[in-house]
Amino acid sequence: MIERIKTVEDVQAFAEHLFNTERLNFHPDCDFREYVNMGSSERTYSEQDAEKRNRMMAECFRVCKKNKTDIYEVMGEPLFRAILQKPL
Repeated sequence: MIERIKTVEDVQAFAEHLFNTERLNFHPDCDFREYVNMGSSERTYSEQDAEKRNRMMAECFRVCKKNKTDIYEVMGEPLFRAILQKPL
């Protein structure tokens, strides 16, 4: 996983990692401490892992704001692509 968010491309890479590697259906406004595994009802992330992802998401917001880029559009891209690839 990428360690620092410095560019819009880094924001995209972080979103891709969360969706494709961690298999997380996430929303940029949600605290990573809130995610729960639906099968086991256990937290998806440890406190330390959740805090790291929360810091990275805060960096995503700063980078997108600085670059006048819509974070929801950028971070939603992996989900949108997945939806469009599924047959109706």
